[in-house]
Amino acid sequence: MTGIGDIAVIDVGKTNIELWVASKDGTLLESRSTPNSVLDGQTWRYHDLEGASIWLITTLAELCKRHPIRTIVPVGHGSGGVLVGSDPYDAGAGQALPMIDYEQACPADIDAEYRKKAGTFEDRGSPVMMASTHAARQLLWMERTYPAEFSGARHFLNIAQFWGWWLTGVAASECSAMGAQSHLWNVPQRRWTPIVLEHGWETLMPAFKAAWDPLGPVREDLVQRFGLPQDMVVLTGAHDSTANFYRYQAAQVKDFTLVSTGTWVVALSRDVETEKLDQSLGTTINADMDGNPIGGALTMGGREFSAIAGADTSDEVVKQKDVARLIARGTMAMPSFGDNDGQFPCSARRGHIVGASPANQAERAALAVLHSALLTVTCTDVLNGGSRLILDGTFLKDPMYAQIVAALRPGLRTEASHETHGVVAGALQLACRASGSPPPPLTLEPVRPVVLPGLTEYATQWRVAANRQGGQPYD
Repeated sequence: MTGIGDIAVIDVGKTNIELWVASKDGTLLESRSTPNSVLDGQTWRYHDLEGASIWLITTLAELCKRHPIRTIVPVGHGSGGVLVGSDPYDAGAGQALPMIDYEQACPADIDAEYRKKAGTFEDRGSPVMMASTHAARQLLWMERTYPAEFSGARHFLNIAQFWGWWLTGVAASECSAMGAQSHLWNVPQRRWTPIVLEHGWETLMPAFKAAWDPLGPVREDLVQRFGLPQDMVVLTGAHDSTANFYRYQAAQVKDFTLVSTGTWVVALSRDVETEKLDQSLGTTINADMDGNPIGGALTMGGREFSAIAGADTSDEVVKQKDVARLIARGTMAMPSFGDNDGQFPCSARRGHIVGASPANQAERAALAVLHSALLTVTCTDVLNGGSRLILDGTFLKDPMYAQIVAALRPGLRTEASHETHGVVAGALQLACRASGSPPPPLTLEPVRPVVLPGLTEYATQWRVAANRQGGQPYD
């Protein structure tokens, strides 16, 4: 690794796959995006990795014609992985079995068996979450349903490491990805979980590499077929939210909780005693890039926002008067509108509006922003880590969001990172660490709290009502 040349970042989200090009000083130069398509299968819905591989390599070849790309960093979400054979040349992008869509409902018998075997909260690093979330549950489903194909598999790879393997032929495990609620890796004790040992899955797990370690060059057949540079190196890569967290660690920020927003609201802090996390809530034990525990709290805030705001959203920012009107009327959105309980047990699919309904689209958008701020504050309260609160991600597009959060956490120093592509920026930090280059600068902006009469009382009433309405399981 010389640090010479541009850097490509493969960012695999649940909804989209993005390919970014940046200069070594962190300047984003160009990007491409494609839907992370899910197809219907006989047994489960699965991600179209074969189609994605064609898009990825042809797009990379196109970008290499305009940029001197020499380093590739893959990052990806934490709720999936791929069971592969020995050869990435094989059909289906080398899969031994199709990659399960984690929002696919899991069969009741598989789920029941899994819950008995999933281990302690410390083993899992999270509660047992919705549908087919958790790589260990997906592996159990695969093993029980297709034993012959399963026994012929060579590796299980987290999604970022899958793309590294597909590009290079080199398989690796990585601690931030394995520690992102895979239920395969006990982060505090740095060992495989009981279900892995019981089923002998440790033989599927390749040796660990650091996220910034080179896997190797892009395999020669891809170089020749698509005209790629001969000296392009692929790094091991990492979990997406943890890569974003790493850019603050690399900048030597201390004593803080980070809240990143998008499909998920993810709060992370090193300044948390993970053994004291409330296991009944959506809390997590993640691993940072060095394998150390990070306390987490999460909820599917992006889905909540969309359910409340509706499809007819615009780029117009929420006005303070619309939020004030909702507070005065006592109009509240109660969690949770999606399939995830988040911080309110048994609340999934029970989301509803109490009080007078929003009168128009402006009020629906205002209610969605207010609700998002309340969910954010709930996650930070659950963690209670550090004296600084840093916000980043898509919710910052509306200034009112951060201002409400700051008003509801008066004892914390609230700051915002307006880097709109934090995961990509974190991946670039990994490339800098690999090459020994100085990290790109980190800019944080203080957030001024909004003044809204009755906001504190409204938030207290919302929390009490949200806790009460989610307290009973479904009939």
